[in-house]
Amino acid sequence: MNLQIRPILAALRRHKSGTILIAVQIALTLAIVCNALFIVHQRIERAHRITGIDEQNLIAVQNRYVGKPDTFIPQMKTDVAALRNIPGVESAYVTNAYPLRRGGWSTGIQVDPDKTKDSLPSALYFVDEQALQTLGVKLIAGRNFNPSEVVTVGPQTTPAPPQVIITKAIADKLFPKGDALGKTIYYSKGKPSTIIGIVEKLTVPWTDFDHMDNVTLMPVRFDSGYQHFMVRTKPGQQDAVFKAIPGALYAVSRMRVLPEKYGVRTFETVRASAYEADHGMAILMTVVCGVLLAITAAGIVGLSSFWVGQRRKQIGVRRALGARRSDILSYFMTENFLIALGGVIVGTVLALGLSQWMLKYFEMPRVSFTYVGVGVVLLLALGQAAVFAPALRASKVSPVEATRSV
Repeated sequence: MNLQIRPILAALRRHKSGTILIAVQIALTLAIVCNALFIVHQRIERAHRITGIDEQNLIAVQNRYVGKPDTFIPQMKTDVAALRNIPGVESAYVTNAYPLRRGGWSTGIQVDPDKTKDSLPSALYFVDEQALQTLGVKLIAGRNFNPSEVVTVGPQTTPAPPQVIITKAIADKLFPKGDALGKTIYYSKGKPSTIIGIVEKLTVPWTDFDHMDNVTLMPVRFDSGYQHFMVRTKPGQQDAVFKAIPGALYAVSRMRVLPEKYGVRTFETVRASAYEADHGMAILMTVVCGVLLAITAAGIVGLSSFWVGQRRKQIGVRRALGARRSDILSYFMTENFLIALGGVIVGTVLALGLSQWMLKYFEMPRVSFTYVGVGVVLLLALGQAAVFAPALRASKVSPVEATRSV
């Protein structure tokens, strides 16, 4: 092997420009591909985050009332009753927000009403007694709301009902000893709220939030013209209920707007819409990686073919001196491996440096060493695969080439 590497290194020194060009191309490709694939993984992972709800057979309805404000609450009650009476509906409720809606309310929670600086952020979901059943969330402690506990809150009022249900994430942060149930917490202006229940998991309506599992369920009916209805259907009835919802609501009153795109959506559509940008970014990064790898492979093939054409007489001489076809094939494969090895060493440094730069300026996670390792193996394998065809052609050069003039 040592006897073969020495002439290879000597040959590479005579072709510095091409060698450096391919090595740099491999290095840049590795740096970009490792970070791009890591971003793709992060985006795909984000798009599959668990919301804590049973997303099957769940329909979200966006509704805007038109008319006098004093009619909103009566209309809301009538609409919920109409939705619950649709054949195939198991449960329904009206709310201000839900997971992946990408809009809603949030506030801070305090154990001590006087220590507002130490508040814990929480999203607020306004619900009634059918919300837990509709969302399919798991109540792990305490009880559900009673219909009599649902209060009406005006648009200029900060909600702070006497009873609330919180997620386990909030309970663990506020009461690390595990005794949150029955404790008093404060949401605004010192009004106390008692924790009557704890759900296992429920995420906020936003896809980017520092505390994704911090959610409070409040027994509140929000007096506003802009509302959302959540509807759970019986298995196999989702399509029928989906088609029946607009007619059922318009039969109650035409004084409303159901937006064409967001009016009635299955939760599959809600999830796809919420992570549309993530899917787009993943596709874009994947295409970029594919293009870069194709360009790198084409560069290796082109340079190797050029070198084979230049060395036909030398190859013929080696064949005439007894070199086997496998020796010629091994020579070019080894030569390309050394170039690729130099490229991936430099590329590893660039990949880690690029990751550190993105961490500093864009607060992106640092690339995993696993991705760098996979990238190194991928580029080395790509280099060997790309050079195989030119190397195979070189191995087929006849010894008679040694007798031909250049």
